[in-house]
Amino acid sequence: MSYSVQNIRNVCLVGHSGNGKTALAESLLFMTGAINRMGNSADGNTVCDYDPEEIRRQISISTAVAPLEYKGCKINLLDTPGAFDFSGEVMEALRAADAAILVCSAKDGISVGFEKVWKYCQERDMPRFIYISKTDEENSDYNATFNALRERYGNKIAPLVVPMWDADKKTTGLIDVLNKRAYEMQDFKRVEVDIPPEKADVVAEFNEALKESVAETSDEMMDKYFSGESFTYAEMIQGLRQGVRELSMFPVLFGSAINCIGSLMLMDYIVDLLPNPMEGNHHKATMQNGETEDFVVSPGGVPTAYVFKTISDQYGKYSMIKVLSGVITSDLPLVNARTGAAEKLGRLYKMCGKKAEEVKELSCGDIGAIGKMDKVKTGDTLCDSRKVVALKGIPFPEPCYSKAIAPKTRGQDDKVAAGLARMNEEDPSFSVVNNPETRQVVLSGTGDMQLDVLVSRLKSRFGVEAELSPARVPYRETIKKKVEAHGRHKKQTGGSGQFGDVWVRFEPQYESEDMIFAEEVFGGSVPKNFFPAVEKGLREAANKGVLAGYPLVGLKATLYDGSYHPVDSNEMAFKTAAQLAYKEGIANANPTILEPIGELKVTIPDSYLGDVMGDLNKRRGRVMGMNPTDDGNQILEAEVPMAEMTSYAIDLRSITQSRGTFSFHFVRYEEAPPAAQQKAIDDAKAIQEEG
Repeated sequence: MSYSVQNIRNVCLVGHSGNGKTALAESLLFMTGAINRMGNSADGNTVCDYDPEEIRRQISISTAVAPLEYKGCKINLLDTPGAFDFSGEVMEALRAADAAILVCSAKDGISVGFEKVWKYCQERDMPRFIYISKTDEENSDYNATFNALRERYGNKIAPLVVPMWDADKKTTGLIDVLNKRAYEMQDFKRVEVDIPPEKADVVAEFNEALKESVAETSDEMMDKYFSGESFTYAEMIQGLRQGVRELSMFPVLFGSAINCIGSLMLMDYIVDLLPNPMEGNHHKATMQNGETEDFVVSPGGVPTAYVFKTISDQYGKYSMIKVLSGVITSDLPLVNARTGAAEKLGRLYKMCGKKAEEVKELSCGDIGAIGKMDKVKTGDTLCDSRKVVALKGIPFPEPCYSKAIAPKTRGQDDKVAAGLARMNEEDPSFSVVNNPETRQVVLSGTGDMQLDVLVSRLKSRFGVEAELSPARVPYRETIKKKVEAHGRHKKQTGGSGQFGDVWVRFEPQYESEDMIFAEEVFGGSVPKNFFPAVEKGLREAANKGVLAGYPLVGLKATLYDGSYHPVDSNEMAFKTAAQLAYKEGIANANPTILEPIGELKVTIPDSYLGDVMGDLNKRRGRVMGMNPTDDGNQILEAEVPMAEMTSYAIDLRSITQSRGTFSFHFVRYEEAPPAAQQKAIDDAKAIQEEG
């Protein structure tokens, strides 16, 4: 069935790991008849956590789509992972959703994960509900959680539903604050009951607060409120809907996914208060002429769809799309704005977890998938040739945790590379770089758990076992003293021999990393035709320094004298002579090891500043400055040797309880202190012994 854009709601479930997002999705699917029995993560049989890795670890790893139908509306739920290593998946879901439900556990209150997703929503001006989960579990405290939300975010936090308890503080039902009605769940059916007398005052107080919020949405409503007139139900809904859209109100609901308390009420308010795709996420589009304009979601416009996620697994390749304009049908020719190539669409599907159901079309505002679009990537805009526009890419977190990856069995490098390339289509938040200098393939992601999942998937999906090891640091060598050296190569065999003789001056230069070659030969002591051979010999030699075999940089080599033999001299002899001069000269030119230094920017709450600076001192970091941010954080800028940063992603999480974020970029090389030089030499020896 095709739904009009007004009757579609695209909602992502976000929050801290373990707060019950997947269980909530399961409950909503069950209550609307989309599934006939509820699964749970412990048994590995939920709709949204279907990947073998998700089942094994009992956490969500990727965003899953679960559509359901309720009161004539189609609600596309996007269930996201809460673990910080998979924040790229949250970014994809936020791009496709028009509103968010922030799931917050009544046992844990406001967690770090909740703070992070609140910030993501704030950056996107995204309308949001707060859903307090696990209210029926032991040690849960709805009131403490609600009060903490009020304290943190002010009176915009508006309770639409409050719990009812029995004498043992066990949640028995809920009170709809707007309609002043109470309900209990009996055999998964919603049954109306009387409001307990002790709750009457609380309900009246919250109901009055809702009326105040509605009054603030327009002058007309304000006049009506102050004149003592009652709002109609339609006016209340309209006012609340406007408050949610304008971000002047963040409704709070609650529930228990296990016995489905609150699930129907949540869906009632999703339908009544959350924006449809025409009112939701506003998009910026870049035209073919390079100008940027607002993209208007329009059912009557030319077909346009945005690829917000790719699923590339054993079930095939699906490009998950949100239709932003017109109607999409299979076999429709559309232009990929990134490549400019025309793409004929494959079959269309409605996805529910891993289950793909073929459909004839996807209407404006809806979410679905296209099968087997090999050249289409996450972040691509597919559009009609009459109006080619490119929507902004998804802001994936920068990879900040790196490890070298290699197959356990020799000769399977191609298999590892192919598997990682396939998985990179699905998850663009990690990168793979083949570093010829360190002779390692370096895998970079958001944290250790993400890399661990990739290694596990290589084995389960592609049948290749890989292992992770520390990524080597690309040191350099240079010289600090000017020297002159002699290289003489003489070899006499039966026929013609070999003879090359050079004098080379080596000195440090700071213009570039590349070696500068010059010549000052007088009187033809070395014929000009051998100069290129001398330069080639020196350049090849400079690939390996004399201390630990790291590339030698910042060198100027000047050929100033030598001799030759009219018969025995040749290019090879002069090349060898130059390399002999290099070995002798560089060893005497006060060689030293340079280490890469990076610029570090750490964003942290003020309270962690002392601990983070103490940790940077241990890493030989130099603090360059501090800048406060608008939201009460500090950006600490420092320069830190790259060798000290291998575990920083994990250590910073530990120091700041995951509240800290950072970026780190190479800026230059500088001389390493003696202890670091010795370590670099020892590492190089160990590598040579391995190889």
